[in-house]
Order: sequence, then C-alpha cells, then structure tokens
Amino acid sequence: MTTCVFIQIRCRPGTTYRVAEEIALREIHSELYSTSGEYDLLMKLYIPKGEDVGVYINDNLLDIEGIERSLTTMTFKVF
Repeated sequence: MTTCVFIQIRCRPGTTYRVAEEIALREIHSELYSTSGEYDLLMKLYIPKGEDVGVYINDNLLDIEGIERSLTTMTFKVF
C-alpha cells in the first residue's frame, strides 16, 4: 500500500513556476497546485510501498533548485 502525503513548498522569490515545471517533469506527484499564503505550492504525492518517506522526498523533490522550505503532512485514513 502506498502512503499519501501532502507537501507544502516555499520557493525563493521568482522561482515558483520553474520549481513547478521541474516537479512536473519528474512525474512524481499526483496533484500540484499554486497556493496563496505562507507556501507557494501544494503537492499531493504517493510514496511507493517500501520506501522511506523522508528519504523519498529528500531524494526526489528537495534537490530542486529554488525550494526554500517544505512542510510534509502525513495521511492515515481516507473517508
């Protein structure tokens, strides 16, 4: 079973669209939205079965140039 997480991403000023394009090219997300507020992007991501959540996010997302900070929310049950 995969693990669904939501990741809020804060980008350095002027880099949000480049960061979003790079995420889209990697094809790791289920959904990706631009948002208002403290974070610039909201991503829904399914972590593959058997993968460590932190390592997967670090290796597949956080190396993108322009990402300043992220906040990951783990999910438990779908209603």
